[in-house]
Amino acid sequence: MKTRIHAVSGALALMTILTFWTSTVASELFGSPQQVATVKMAVVYGLAVLIPAMAAAGGSGFSLGARWKSPVVARKKLRMKVIAATGILVLVPSAVFLAMKAREGEFDTVFMAVQGIELIAGASNIVLLGLNMRDGFAMRRRSRPMAA
Repeated sequence: MKTRIHAVSGALALMTILTFWTSTVASELFGSPQQVATVKMAVVYGLAVLIPAMAAAGGSGFSLGARWKSPVVARKKLRMKVIAATGILVLVPSAVFLAMKAREGEFDTVFMAVQGIELIAGASNIVLLGLNMRDGFAMRRRSRPMAA
């Protein structure tokens, strides 16, 4: 059951971040200022999905990997520390800041700089979560007995 919770919550977290990122890029490239503001507010509201999904993925992963001494598990744990730190220190504060600036219609240089930082940090988290998912699938394949 823990394995299923880990897989579902990890996939949900990855898809949520990917949705935030692609929606932001699309609205910035093709949308009106009002659409950018709407996306920025949706991202903040979407944190109500992302944060529990990340907590569930991290908690279940920590529990599943507690007794493993595999280098793959060690890499996954290290990546999760980076993902969590990036989320807490960069992505969540940026999302709130950008939503407030967008709501006020302040698409100035500061907005664009923070938006750039947020996109880079989000892309790095997408890559790191994808690598963790890839390693999780590989571990799952190795742990299953071969069919006769």
